[in-house]
Amino acid sequence: MADWENRLCGGPSGEVFSSAELEGLPEPVRRYLRTAIVPGTPLAVCARLRMRGRIKVGRWLPFSAREALNPHEGFIWSARAAGVIAGSDRYFDEAGAMDWKLAGMVTVAHADGPEVSQSAAGQAGGKGIWVPTALLPRFGVTWSAADEAHVTARLHLGPTPVEINLDLDPGGRIPSMVFDRWGDSDETKSWAWHLMNPQVRHSAMSFEAVQAMPAGRGRRQAAVRAVAMPHSGHAV
Repeated sequence: MADWENRLCGGPSGEVFSSAELEGLPEPVRRYLRTAIVPGTPLAVCARLRMRGRIKVGRWLPFSAREALNPHEGFIWSARAAGVIAGSDRYFDEAGAMDWKLAGMVTVAHADGPEVSQSAAGQAGGKGIWVPTALLPRFGVTWSAADEAHVTARLHLGPTPVEINLDLDPGGRIPSMVFDRWGDSDETKSWAWHLMNPQVRHSAMSFEAVQAMPAGRGRRQAAVRAVAMPHSGHAV
C-alpha cells in the first residue's frame, strides 16, 4: 500500500498557485477556485487525508481511515471499523478493487473487474474537490458555467469520463455537488450510471460531509458521516 500511495502522490511540483492560473475561465469558476486555493499554495495533484466518524455496516460503527487521492490517477482508501473490520477500496493503474476482512482472516467483501474499475474511477474523479489544485486547467480539466451558481468540471481517468457539477454559494463555497458513478445499485448485475449527490455541511480546513452511496457491488454499502482533515493540500 505504501508504495502505491507514493506512486500516486509523487513529489511536489515546485510551482505555486497564482491568479494567472485562472485566466480565460468563466467568472463563477474563478470565484470557486479563488475560494478553494490560497495564493502561494503548491500545485499538488495529490493529497493525503485522514478521516474519522461513524460508518453504517449493518449498524453504525466508529471508524478511522486514511486516503491517498489523486483525481487524475486514482485513490487508496484504507479504513478500520470498530477495531475488527479492516480493508481498502482503491483505483490504481486503471484497475479498481475492494477487499475487507473481519479480524484479518474472514473475507466480508471483495470485488474487482472492469465494472468495479469504472465505478472506482468515477469515485476518484468525483472526489477531486478535496484536491482543488488538481482541478486547474493546466492538469487537463475543462470548465464551464451554466450560471453564477452552477459550474462543471470535466476530466478523464483512463477510459472513464468524469463530470463534476458543483453548486456554489455567493462566496464560492460548495454546499452540494452532483456526479455520475457507474454501479449495480440494486445488485441485479445491471450496471448503469447512478447520480451521486454529496452534501457539504461545513466548509473549512476541516469539514463534515455526508455521502450517501447506493448499495451495490464495487462500492461500500454504507453511508459515511466523517470529519475529513487534509494532511496535505487544502480542503474546499
